[in-house]
Amino acid sequence: MQGTVDGFSYGLVTPLVAYLMACLGGALGLRCTTRSMLVARSWRPGWLALGSAAIGSGIWTMHFIAMMGFTVEHTPIRYDGPMTFASLALAIVMVGVGIFIVGYRGARGAALFTGGTITGLGIASMHYLGMAGMRLDGELEYNTFTVAVSVVIAMAAATAALWAAGQVRGFLWSVGASLVMGLAVTGMHYTGMAALDVHVHGTSEPATGQSPAELLAPMLIGPLAFLLVAGIVVIFDPLLVAGKPALAPVEDKPGIPAHTVATRPARRPAVHQSPLRPRRRLARRRPRTPQNR
Repeated sequence: MQGTVDGFSYGLVTPLVAYLMACLGGALGLRCTTRSMLVARSWRPGWLALGSAAIGSGIWTMHFIAMMGFTVEHTPIRYDGPMTFASLALAIVMVGVGIFIVGYRGARGAALFTGGTITGLGIASMHYLGMAGMRLDGELEYNTFTVAVSVVIAMAAATAALWAAGQVRGFLWSVGASLVMGLAVTGMHYTGMAALDVHVHGTSEPATGQSPAELLAPMLIGPLAFLLVAGIVVIFDPLLVAGKPALAPVEDKPGIPAHTVATRPARRPAVHQSPLRPRRRLARRRPRTPQNR
């Protein structure tokens, strides 16, 4: 029989909290991506890896907070633990590939399109792998067109967020990019849930799996603790918060401050003119002396 699906069993609480978690992960990850563009190449992999883990943890946490409000009538829902946490690893890896492309190639042209596409596919893959880990007494069916729309939403919004992060225009600009990233995750999630139909068997409870409450503790302790650490790194990095460009490297500097270079041309004529004038006067007087004698 057809199961009644409810994705808002707690009202707007779970969607709002899920959106805030997606924005938090996106904000930290995109700020780390911005920071990687302002440092030496030796530091860039570390910042990009931190950003990838932050975004991956944020979207994974958002997904399962939203799933806390998901219920199906006439059957309880459980989750397969290994597959659920495999979706976290998949999200971090695929988002990382997209962010590394943008971090090294720049947020423009083919690099931006490729990085945004892979990042969006990582968001979608995390969602549907997490849904595949759901265990209930029934079968899941998806509308192909709606699934395709959800993937396009994820790729388009992820590309826009990476483009905004690559502009390096300050903290407020990055906040706007994180809001777009949060919109990519939540929009993709609820569009994908709208494509879902559940056919309940009505025979027995699912044999294996963990309830959403049993997954809540590791979900909070793991990814949320990491987001807290990433937030501390951002807070104690003034350049990261201010969004100002880094100083030029030592080898790129002329070696002398600009104000001293500007004053030298004005001083040189004054120094060289004083010894030349007496020489010219002596040169004029020397031929006159023998003529007078």
